Order: sequence, then C-alpha cells, then structure tokens
Amino acid sequence: MEKQRILIADDERDIRAVLRTRLELEGFAVIEACDGVEAVRMAQDETPDLIVLDVMMPELDGVEVCDRLRASFTTRHIPVIMVTAKARPDDKLSGLAKGANDYITKPYDMKELTQRVRNALDWSRQQRSASPLTGLPGNHSLNAEIRRRLGEDRPFALLQIDIDHFKAFNDYYGYGRGDEAIQLLARILSESVYRTGDTAGFVGHIGGDDFVVLCSCEAAEPLGEAIIDWFNTAATDLYDVEDRSRGHVEVLNRRHVVERFPLMSLTIALVSTDRVPVTHLAQLIDIAQELKAHGKGIPGSVMVGERRRRQDPPTETEQKVA
Repeated sequence: MEKQRILIADDERDIRAVLRTRLELEGFAVIEACDGVEAVRMAQDETPDLIVLDVMMPELDGVEVCDRLRASFTTRHIPVIMVTAKARPDDKLSGLAKGANDYITKPYDMKELTQRVRNALDWSRQQRSASPLTGLPGNHSLNAEIRRRLGEDRPFALLQIDIDHFKAFNDYYGYGRGDEAIQLLARILSESVYRTGDTAGFVGHIGGDDFVVLCSCEAAEPLGEAIIDWFNTAATDLYDVEDRSRGHVEVLNRRHVVERFPLMSLTIALVSTDRVPVTHLAQLIDIAQELKAHGKGIPGSVMVGERRRRQDPPTETEQKVA
C-alpha cells in the first residue's frame, strides 16, 4: 500500500528534521519546503495528502500560503495543519479564515500533532470517498458547488464530459484498463483546468465515465477544445497496437454478434449561464443532458453548446467536432 505523503513547510531545518523523523516512524512519506514560495510550488507539483505549515516563514508567510492553496483547484482539497508560536485567538482565526483545517501552537506534543495529522487525513479521505477511483469531488460536492454559484448570480460555464464507446472498451480490455481510461480523463481535466489559470475552476466526477467541469464563461470553449485534443491523443495509447492501427475493437453484443466499435472519443456539453438563463440546478442539468444526447449522435469527439445569449432569439445549437 502506498504511503500517505506529508509536506512539511518550515524555514527551520532542525524542526523539519524532528518532524520528518517522527512522521516517518509513524509510516508516512515526508517531503520538505524551506519557505512559503517553495511550499506553494511543491503543493502544486507533488499534491501531498496533507501539509504541516509553519506560520512564520520568509517570502510568503503561512497564512498567505494557505490562501493561495485554497484559491487553486489542484490544491484546495489538501488538508492543512498550521503551526505557530502565536497563541492569541486572532492569530489562529486569521489562519482558519484562510482555509486551514487545524491549528497547533508551539511548543507542541508530538503525540498530539501525530493524532491531529491522522484526524485530518481521515477527514480528507471521507471528503474524497465519493469518488475513490479519481479522488475528485462527487455528486454531493458538485451539486453544492453549482447551487453556490447559482446563488451568487454571476455567470459561469458548465462542461459535462462523457467518454464515447467506453463500455465497448471496458468489455474488450477489462475493468482494469477501463479504470485507467477514467483516471486518464480525470488527470486531463484537472491539469487542463489548472493550465487555464482559472482559480475558480472545479472538476467533479459524477460516476463511471461522466465528469463535470465548472469554469468561467470565457475559459469554457478553449478549455473544452484543449480537453478534446489531449484526450484524442492520449487515449490511443490505452489500445493495443493492432486495435489502434485498425481504428476499432470487435466486441460480442448481447445477441452474440460481433460488432465493431470505434476508438474512444469525447462528447462535451457546454452550458454558459451568460447565454442561457438558468435559475436552478435541475434546469442546468436538463440543458446539459439534452446537449449531450445531441452530441452522442455525432461521430468522433465533439463539443456542443447552446449559443443563444439571454437577450437573443432562439437559434440552432452550435457544435464543434474534432
């Protein structure tokens, strides 16, 4: 079983050494950052399971580090335990207000810190358990995020992403490689959102091969195109050479007749709330489902979206095929 990884961010080498020794004895893998800037970079590059973060650090203090971590989709889910010599309530509140999960003051008992680490990791596991395959937020978190954005009455875009011909791939190669395909798409979505620089980006895993991305309206279309381009290239590596060269797999259907299925592709339904008036969650999902059903009838990877603006008369659904 792979060890859970903890990032220690502290500018004092001796403290890092003591923490590393204790946490490694407890069975954790440990990585280190010596200042705030390095802590942010390592959190983004390494995606640790938990961060033990000192408040008083050069370059960026711990409160600012926590604020930046929570502003990015790729790091906002990582639990943070802040460590400080300051014991005043206002000092603790400033860190908690920026998204810290827990707070402990120096000097601290190592047994207490270890237990707080375990508690935070257990909490994180429960939060992520809705989608253990990808580690992405599940339906409950996704619906809550959509309702929050609708409540703010600020435009945003929803991309609903579905893998075409996934069942045939799964039946042909088995569940193990099917899981690889789902995990591949999860990585593509998360990394693509991160590359846009859209700190409001959100990626959720509905289940199976269905995903949802929330982002700004301006980022949505180029983001969808980037996702399609990346998946079209990367997904072919999941096939054996012979099947890849043929461009299809042959699977027995329910009537025990051999049927040919093309290589996997994507259907993306794009709904921008600056173009379509949406007032509640069910309405948004219905629009996305209708667009996705339309896209499923088009061969190859495709992004379909309602292009009508709020004040415009109804027009034909626009589609982009890759």
